[in-house]
Amino acid sequence: MLYFLSQLQELFSPLRILRYVTLRSLGAAGTAFVLCLVVGGPLIRRLQRMGIGQQVRREEAPPLYEFHGKKAGTPTMGGVMIIITVLFSALLWARPDTWLIWPALGTMVYMGAVGFWDDYLKVSRRRSRGLGIRAKLLLQTAWIAAFAGFLWCHPEFHDRVRDLMVPFLKRPVLSGLPLAAVVLFLWFVIAGSVNAVNLTDGLDGLAIGSTNSVALAYLIMAYVAGHAVFARYLLIPYVAGAGELAVICGALLGSGLGFLWFNCHPARVFMGDTGSLALGGLIGAIAVLIKQELVLLIVGGVFVMEAASVVLQVAYFRLTGGRRLFRCAPLHHHFELLEKERAEREGRLPEPVETRITVRFWILSIMFALLGVATLKIR
Repeated sequence: MLYFLSQLQELFSPLRILRYVTLRSLGAAGTAFVLCLVVGGPLIRRLQRMGIGQQVRREEAPPLYEFHGKKAGTPTMGGVMIIITVLFSALLWARPDTWLIWPALGTMVYMGAVGFWDDYLKVSRRRSRGLGIRAKLLLQTAWIAAFAGFLWCHPEFHDRVRDLMVPFLKRPVLSGLPLAAVVLFLWFVIAGSVNAVNLTDGLDGLAIGSTNSVALAYLIMAYVAGHAVFARYLLIPYVAGAGELAVICGALLGSGLGFLWFNCHPARVFMGDTGSLALGGLIGAIAVLIKQELVLLIVGGVFVMEAASVVLQVAYFRLTGGRRLFRCAPLHHHFELLEKERAEREGRLPEPVETRITVRFWILSIMFALLGVATLKIR
């Protein structure tokens, strides 16, 4: 919205700076961060009064109860804070007349609504299971199919959505994909992102800290994709209006930092599926809209590790008739149980390793983000 004030620059010349994507991205980040700090405390107290707390049951995860049992009752569904602040900040600083922002924000809101429903069922039933896996995947698939259909029908994106871009290559490896292939590919990108972030959300600050690195990386990539000169120089697809997605990434980064203020160990609030599904949906949608889908495998390396550990654990368990590849999956829980086993062998109490694991995963997420951005130059 503030962009339109730049049209009054003849009356007040400093308003021309509102035309610049860089300034508006910084403004979106700052606005979302401050909003999170302002609404965070009251929201947490409201969730506590409503009895919306995390469900942790010993019988559902006996090995991990020693580490996480004390978190039972911590307010959850804090992802509402992320969604609201990103929406407000993005709509304030981005250009609403740029069509690209609407499928991105729509994906965030829809996936957040699915997560909200899941969290509500968990809280109301007083157990750690809400919507079933099949129900979640069905709801995600419905939106992704509509998302793909929208891009397919959009005159500015019809040809582009049919191209398959691969990092390090100048041109698409496949062009003219049929609609079914487009839907399938977008399903892997967006549903993969949604569920990978969801699986990562198991330690205080882990998912949101890793998301912040991804948001910053995609802010840079969206800015470059929306800049005709930079895109031509780096030999990446130019997407008119993609700079406004950089503004949304700025809002996501600011909101993520603000939420981390309350979510760092010991967490005062959890994002729940409301937040993790919304974050994954927004990241996946932005990756699709700037045609950097497969770079997400690099930038979101921590999410890929976490999701891959679950897939490998399940596959190995079935193939070997009950043996496990990891102590526990997702991967962050594997490292927790390694410390527990080490402590038992040495005859001592387990050390509090949650912060150590989280910070090390943050370091990895930063390195993955840097590597992903570097792929823009390697063609």
